[in-house]
Amino acid sequence: MHAAVVTTFGHAPTWQEFGEPTPTDGEVVVEVVAAGLHPRVRSQADGSHYTSEGALPLVPGVDGVGRFPDGSLRYFAVGSDTRGSMADRVAVDPRASVVLPDGADPVSVAAGANPVMSSWVALRHRIAFAPGSRVLVLGATGASGTAAVQVAKHLGAAHVVASGRDAARLDALTGLGADVVVPLADVDAVAAAAADVDVVVDYVWGRPAADVVRALVTARPDRGRRLDWVAIGSTAGQEAPIPSAALRASGLTIVGSGQGSVGRAAFVAELPGIVAAIADGTVHVDATAVPLADVESAWAGQAAGAAGRVVLTA
Repeated sequence: MHAAVVTTFGHAPTWQEFGEPTPTDGEVVVEVVAAGLHPRVRSQADGSHYTSEGALPLVPGVDGVGRFPDGSLRYFAVGSDTRGSMADRVAVDPRASVVLPDGADPVSVAAGANPVMSSWVALRHRIAFAPGSRVLVLGATGASGTAAVQVAKHLGAAHVVASGRDAARLDALTGLGADVVVPLADVDAVAAAAADVDVVVDYVWGRPAADVVRALVTARPDRGRRLDWVAIGSTAGQEAPIPSAALRASGLTIVGSGQGSVGRAAFVAELPGIVAAIADGTVHVDATAVPLADVESAWAGQAAGAAGRVVLTA
């Protein structure tokens, strides 16, 4: 078979012949239909993700849509760090899969499940998220942040403030459920708009998150009221200089959400709801399909006319 193969960390994978997958107990071999090129996949391929095993060669890809031996079309998650979904075939545990609803677009599901999952699982498993909560999404103009705005509303948020860097994408979020949009560069405006939120879903971290923490804690009319800050991404840096006073003098509670802080069983349990929300359009996903054989150019960002998340297709 053929697969996208990484032989050196930091270099794009190339489409080449590769050995057939060997399923372990309970796994089946799946014909890959679509696999998303997520930031998580890029970090897997350059060895920088915190779960990386450091082994080469590897086939990247953490999830996808595939045709199972029984003929069903399913979204699946991959358990291996070195034998991923960017291949003709991959070994998958059927327990980490869900059948696509009739009429579902495989490309949209492959593009959206990973970014939707990040906020969905965070709100469902990392904090006691209550219907009627008010939410601030930091980094709302990325694919995961855009999904988080929609997920928060779908799960019952009464009010969502969206903040990000891309002005055009930020304005578009009002059509996807954001009640207020604020440029991330205007920290005081972010704090003013989000002074009474209950939850912050953060894809940014780094210095911008620290600046918003300071401003937001100061702006809150009731500083002792609980504020759940969920760190999911770190597009602005791995370290954020949060002052200890912000924790001592307020109801701020910071938690992370991701592999390790949330067990595999929790992710699997949420798959049916996530896939259904994408399939029925509750969560809108932008995607561009590119043939798997063109993985090298897609990796370099050269997919002509790419809009939204790139999905590699058979």
